[in-house]
Amino acid sequence: MAAQHTSRPTPEQIERLPYRPCVGLMLLNSRGQVFVAQRVDVRGAAWQMPQGGIDEGESPREAAMRELKEEIGTDNAEIVGESEHWHRYDLPAHLIPKVWGGKYRGQSQKWFALRFTGCDAEIDLEAHEQEFQAWCWADVDKLPSMIVPFKRDVYDQVIDEFRTLVDRLRQGGGD
Repeated sequence: MAAQHTSRPTPEQIERLPYRPCVGLMLLNSRGQVFVAQRVDVRGAAWQMPQGGIDEGESPREAAMRELKEEIGTDNAEIVGESEHWHRYDLPAHLIPKVWGGKYRGQSQKWFALRFTGCDAEIDLEAHEQEFQAWCWADVDKLPSMIVPFKRDVYDQVIDEFRTLVDRLRQGGGD
């Protein structure tokens, strides 16, 4: 069995790597709280909103709904917002050889805000290949402190972009 190459790439090697196309999902309940889940494959409290790669031939919207179903076991939600821009983050250099086969330097993400139309009992983290071990509804203002540092800038930008939608749900406006 060949040994996996896990040495840290040089800055020049990282610079040449592309970003992985991905979607991110800010799933909101009727109280304007955000779904976050704790990853199974990371030590410590690594929480995040659902996200995942875009398959070949798939639109970002299609990927968003597929990822939602795969990661939390239900797609009972409606898209209520889409980020104006793609947001990027870089992985720390020591993670690049360990994630996605070392093919990407980070992710370029199209974010969607979704209103959850189901009930909490529908959420099943084991419905597909399990990525999360726990979940909760969190206040949007607490999100950045729950997230790994290398993703915080993107989360801050997404929160700013979807703030009006979150506030509307908090106030009971829904639409």
